[in-house]
Amino acid sequence: MSESEDLEGIRLQKVLAQAGVASRRASEELIDAGRVEVNGRVVTEQGMRVDPERDTIRVDGSRVPPPRRHLYMVVNKPRGVVATMSDPEGRDDLSGYVPVKQRLFHVGRLDTDTSGLLIMTNDGEFGNRLAHPKYEVTKTYIAEVEGVLDNEVLKRLTKGLKLEDGFVKPDAVKLVTRGADKSLVQISLHEGRNRIVRRMMDSIQHPVISLSRIAIGPVRLGRLGVGESRELTREELGSLLDLVGL
Repeated sequence: MSESEDLEGIRLQKVLAQAGVASRRASEELIDAGRVEVNGRVVTEQGMRVDPERDTIRVDGSRVPPPRRHLYMVVNKPRGVVATMSDPEGRDDLSGYVPVKQRLFHVGRLDTDTSGLLIMTNDGEFGNRLAHPKYEVTKTYIAEVEGVLDNEVLKRLTKGLKLEDGFVKPDAVKLVTRGADKSLVQISLHEGRNRIVRRMMDSIQHPVISLSRIAIGPVRLGRLGVGESRELTREELGSLLDLVGL
């Protein structure tokens, strides 16, 4: 950044281009079309200078995150892997699934016998907020369970259950498949209590056979293979920053 940019900010179209939204010329067209907001105000004039670290910039309502000073990754944790970067007992841990040298920590918990999506970062404030119950970030799981989940059981699950440590009500419940002796159900909830999905299913006599987390807020596993990792996209990071008030 030049000295003049440091003192006066950076031209908005340059910030958009650097963020990968569009080329500088195409960014100017976005501004002309009234599709860009800065701090809640639509900007239509060219040449406006902004501070990407402090100003909240949106294109078509979607947050454009500031330049990355931290690392934000998605890992599809295999079942049986301990959710830590170093295990004193020598068990398989996350260090073998994150292809970076930087020291990262995982956000929230994911049991050793549960597979699926973990977000890892070295941004402490972001991680603390994302894991905090105050922000109610929804997590979505696919559970393979014993027995046939009939409609009455699904209604009970949807209305909420009383567990030994209090009441829990899912944000959403969706039956995926119903077989002869087992069922597949998708459960979304913002609860962060220990082994919450397994305890819910135990309480209705349909124990979990296997469990995988497929989404955290707007971030989904998609086609990310088991044991693979990737960085959060610009859109994902922007949405998460909005969710946690950053």
